[in-house]
Amino acid sequence: MAANSNRKRPTLAFLLGKSGAYIVLLIGLAATLLPFIYVVAASFKPNIELRQTPPTFFPEEFTLENYSNIFADERIPLERNLGNSLFVSLVRVGITLFTSSFAGFIFAKYHFKGKNLAFGIILVQIMIPFQVVLIPNYLLVVKLGLIDTLRALIVPAMVDAFGIFMMKQFIESIPNELMDAARIDGASEFGIYRKIILPQMGPPLASLGIFTFMATWNDYLWPLIVLTSPEKRTIPLLVVWFQTQHSANLGSILAASILTLLPIFLVYVFLQRWIVDQASQSAFK
Repeated sequence: MAANSNRKRPTLAFLLGKSGAYIVLLIGLAATLLPFIYVVAASFKPNIELRQTPPTFFPEEFTLENYSNIFADERIPLERNLGNSLFVSLVRVGITLFTSSFAGFIFAKYHFKGKNLAFGIILVQIMIPFQVVLIPNYLLVVKLGLIDTLRALIVPAMVDAFGIFMMKQFIESIPNELMDAARIDGASEFGIYRKIILPQMGPPLASLGIFTFMATWNDYLWPLIVLTSPEKRTIPLLVVWFQTQHSANLGSILAASILTLLPIFLVYVFLQRWIVDQASQSAFK
């Protein structure tokens, strides 16, 4: 009882400040989610209701016609284009996670001649816009004979300068004593990377995976340049083409946009929870 009586009660200023913080967070949450919720709701409205004044937030007449129009259009290889985007995104994520973590491991834990110069070049690449290297990348793809293939979307992006920098910063915090202990036990250098380094890199790998997946899935300019066949299109190209063919059908355009956003939303929600769990476990360790 004495211990409980010695506890200080929250002051009015503290309660008001905490309440104000929650109010600000709720306002920010509403400002972030309401546009997305409106687009989702509008995709289930008929075109007449979309153009009425004043507009409605939720559909008065619920319909799936906008989505059925997308699947019914024989000119749209939706399943093929979805598969193309998913294949390219997953392959680029896998390759980027390996090259970034392995190169980050080398830069963080090994000393060799020219190390600072090489890492400086990598940092410079982060600051170079993609438009500057667009023509060299295109010429490279032409020389390799990869035009109008999905490999043209993968090969130029096999090494990510930002990913290497991100992994290096995290791996530097891993104690060298763990590596020394593994060497005493007879582990090879690649074995140290696979058994010591990678198991501790869950949160940064998940974060880099999210960034890479979202950037690849939403990429429009590079696929537009190197892909020419309709069956090789990725989802952003399909959506733009669909908008030009159905410019008067606003509901179907919104439905197509939702279909392209859904995989990104699911991946982000899944990995975001995994990041929080891994961060908590790492802090506990």
